[in-house]
Amino acid sequence: MLKLGRKWVFQMDNDPKHTSKVVAKWFQDNKVKVLEWPSQSPDLNPIENLWAELKKHVRARRPTNLTQLHQLCQDWAKIHPTYCGKLVEGYLKRLTQVKQFRGNATKY
Repeated sequence: MLKLGRKWVFQMDNDPKHTSKVVAKWFQDNKVKVLEWPSQSPDLNPIENLWAELKKHVRARRPTNLTQLHQLCQDWAKIHPTYCGKLVEGYLKRLTQVKQFRGNATKY
């Protein structure tokens, strides 16, 4: 366990596997506070942008076997820290637009 204490709130999207009755019961039984999140809202987590870039990178290179895919991902994983920093810096702009559109779709 992470031993974070009780001053944190768990954030997740509304993917059905995350919101199943079993998961909800586990959170309740373990007294985990979960952030309310509107369904169909844009994902504000910068890691999602990173995953999207990886998918584009893989599609562009079109690996034909598992070895090529593994090497492609290994090479891609050497991401420059400034790129990750830009994703985090863009969070406020994404959040502002989500608030402006009241949780509905945005360009992000």
